[in-house]
Amino acid sequence: MIQFVATPIGNLKDITLRALEALKEADVIFCEDTRHTLKLLSAYDIKKPLQSCHKFNEKEAAEKIVALSREGKKVCIVSDAGMPVISDPGNEVCKFLRAAGENYTVLPGANAALSALVLSAFSSDKFTFLGFLPEKKRERDALLNEYKTARETLLFHSAPQDVDRDIRDICAIFGDRKACAVREITKIHESAEPFTLKEGLAGEKRGEYVLVVEGAEKAENPLNALTPREHVMHYMAEGYDKKEALKLAARDRGVSKSALYAETIDV
Repeated sequence: MIQFVATPIGNLKDITLRALEALKEADVIFCEDTRHTLKLLSAYDIKKPLQSCHKFNEKEAAEKIVALSREGKKVCIVSDAGMPVISDPGNEVCKFLRAAGENYTVLPGANAALSALVLSAFSSDKFTFLGFLPEKKRERDALLNEYKTARETLLFHSAPQDVDRDIRDICAIFGDRKACAVREITKIHESAEPFTLKEGLAGEKRGEYVLVVEGAEKAENPLNALTPREHVMHYMAEGYDKKEALKLAARDRGVSKSALYAETIDV
């Protein structure tokens, strides 16, 4: 049996009875950082063999997980905090297990992004989780351009050393919008600080952040007045390759990329 187990994102009491039961019954626990997981297990007097499963060894870990499962062992997979796979290691393991025909399940629990959305009081009927922004400027700008006209609430993860840069870069593409910086969720110093992208976030930056950003107002994109061909060529002139330009233009116009492709075969 293979189980992906959600763990607390701050307060150690935020763990489900089912998760504790699974961890106590596990033959081995794969974790992002053995030292971090040991603190959680020690709090509940759980002593189990630990093996590493982080972004640099996921394939190797996945092979071990399959082998152990086929020996009849009970395997749990956890990340340092929250749900494995969501902005954490584990997705490559999932893919490997699915390709190998190995069944697995998930034990749900704490989630920073959803908790932040509630704390922000922003619209929650539609939202998109974008995780950490890419490190490379070109990739960051491409992602933000893709979502700058999205009307749903947007959620980003941000490390304390990156949060000012992330806010500046989001503002540069989105323009000024209402936002909320949520940090230290479930901990003593939990806070949800409203601000605008233009003014930025004041004060010392400590703790992991979830940035909740208001969706775009409904407005007709002036680029939609162009012909489909001109629209795609506009983005290509800005430095995007044809594939990226088609994707951006299709999002602007609310159509599929294939609908634009026929108009730009010779571009």
